[in-house]
Amino acid sequence: MISTDQLSVSFGGTYLFKEISLLINSRDKVGLVGRNGAGKTTLLKVFMGMQQPDGGKVIVPAGIRLGYLPQQMVVIDDKTLFDEAGSAFDEILVLETEIRHLNHQITVRTDYESKEYIDLIEQLSEKTERFHLLEGSNRDQKIEQVLMGLGFKRSDFNRHTREFSGGWRMRIELAKILLKSPDAVLLDEPTNHLDIDSIQWLEEFLHEYHGAVILISHDRVFLDKVTERTVEISLGRLYDYRVPYSKYVILRKERREQQSAAYKNQKKLIDDTRDFIERFRYKPTKSVQVQSRIKMLEKLDIIEIDEEDTSSINIKFPPSPRSGTVVLEARGLSVSYGFLKVLDHVDLTIHKGEKVAFVGRNGEGKTTLAKVIAGNLPFEGSLKVGHNVSLGYFAQNQDELLDENMTVLGTLDEVATGDIRTKIRDILGAFLFSGEDVDKKVKVLSGGERSRLAMARLLLEPCNLLVLDEPTNHLDMRSKDILKKALLNFDGTLIAVSHDREFLDGLVSKVYEFGHKKIKEHLGGIYEFLDRKKMASLAELERKSTLKSGAVLPDEPASKKAYFDKKEYDRELRKIETQINKVEMRIENLEKEISIFENKIADPSVDSEIMKANDFYASYSSLKTELTQQMSVWEHLHNDLEQIKNKRN
Repeated sequence: MISTDQLSVSFGGTYLFKEISLLINSRDKVGLVGRNGAGKTTLLKVFMGMQQPDGGKVIVPAGIRLGYLPQQMVVIDDKTLFDEAGSAFDEILVLETEIRHLNHQITVRTDYESKEYIDLIEQLSEKTERFHLLEGSNRDQKIEQVLMGLGFKRSDFNRHTREFSGGWRMRIELAKILLKSPDAVLLDEPTNHLDIDSIQWLEEFLHEYHGAVILISHDRVFLDKVTERTVEISLGRLYDYRVPYSKYVILRKERREQQSAAYKNQKKLIDDTRDFIERFRYKPTKSVQVQSRIKMLEKLDIIEIDEEDTSSINIKFPPSPRSGTVVLEARGLSVSYGFLKVLDHVDLTIHKGEKVAFVGRNGEGKTTLAKVIAGNLPFEGSLKVGHNVSLGYFAQNQDELLDENMTVLGTLDEVATGDIRTKIRDILGAFLFSGEDVDKKVKVLSGGERSRLAMARLLLEPCNLLVLDEPTNHLDMRSKDILKKALLNFDGTLIAVSHDREFLDGLVSKVYEFGHKKIKEHLGGIYEFLDRKKMASLAELERKSTLKSGAVLPDEPASKKAYFDKKEYDRELRKIETQINKVEMRIENLEKEISIFENKIADPSVDSEIMKANDFYASYSSLKTELTQQMSVWEHLHNDLEQIKNKRN
């Protein structure tokens, strides 16, 4: 469907990739991976025609529609949320107008036997068929389904897009792409501004998506749940693995080991050959062999190994000042923005040394409470900070609070004390600042670079209570691992607002769920919380099946494997039910169309000769045949549905 032929793109005199070839098929789910700066985003832009290659070409067949979600977007603010999402159905809106016009023409005209009248009927048939193919009659239902899947509420539908924050605007653009149902979806870090519920919805949607998906993400779990193929860009080359991300990591390690062994063997061969050339260069009896070796070296395809920092960077937070047993206690705490109440009489107690996560849908008050704890927002009720608590706070807009006139190195050097000063460059390297980058002024850094610098700075400030609001949004996988390792060794108290399940897994032992202006405490890790939450949504069904079987509900939360098994079952169930709904809608439309034909056949005023001349009966027979086929499909799908349910039971 999408292919590249000897594609080359350079930047600043260096090739991002050179003479690469790649084929994306119509149902491929591809994870595009590689180091920051390897060219992942550039490749998507080349696919979209937003950037021209230096050589080679991209082939996208005519009629193939691509949907692209960049990391940074420009949005229009003159529509309501529902209307803006509905703009994805431009073709359907045009078809509706044309169908109305054609119906009006057919109604008012009386020249039933003229060629013009017959042409109108044929046009109406074509337009109506296209309208049904695009499922135009379900437009509003699809808009509602996608918007609510991405975390919007019905009460948001009539709000203007300008009222939404950047993260929510990104969801609007994502909704439009999904509603357009393109042949291939190209997504660049789509989870950065999504909450856990929305990420789960999106991964299921993309896994079942009818077209191709090309995805850039630093979320390992998301990649594993969505993709079945991993394409790595490394040193200007492409490496194509027909496996999800986790299996790719294993295969890549094996490839690197083979590559390293081949590199060492080749290096020894080159050294030995050069040795031979130097020793016998001036001996006439060896001139033929020397020239042969020189030519061999010139033709040798030099093996390169992707630079990989395998050193163990052990970054630690400074020792925490000793605090009281109760670090934070809230009683009856409420927060409002004008007339909008976000938190209503919530209670919260966090003890010394606890590591907790704030999770929930966006807009439910997670960031609000983090700001209250940091002393950045007024509130009602009681909030007590424990004895000798020293707060370190990372906000989502932390990058805006840095001194723009400082250099990258100076920003860290300003707060570093003791032995850690000798590791400043290592710390900056861990957060993707190396070489001349450390001498750049903050004001020339991108938003992502500033966020990484702010996180690196926080590592150096002594505190015993860390409040981190979405700390991993702009970190690559290696940087996230380094931060997580540092937090695991942190001897103070941690509050993490995050949607990154893998980052939270093993890091937190308590989860606070935000919803409906309240907070609910869940003991255990993030996957235990997700499993429990999934069961809670099916509590009544589970309870009924338990009573029938006489089994006892387990007190302990299910394992991570059980969680994913349950998700897979739900995914299969939804997939079959969606297919059944589509078939039932097609059957309903077919029955209506057949009814129109049968009414004409029964109407003595309709000239049978005209019907024969216009393939009337052939069309009627075709509809009847398709109806029989769709009924058969419907029966098979119901059998599959029963088998899935029986397998689960």
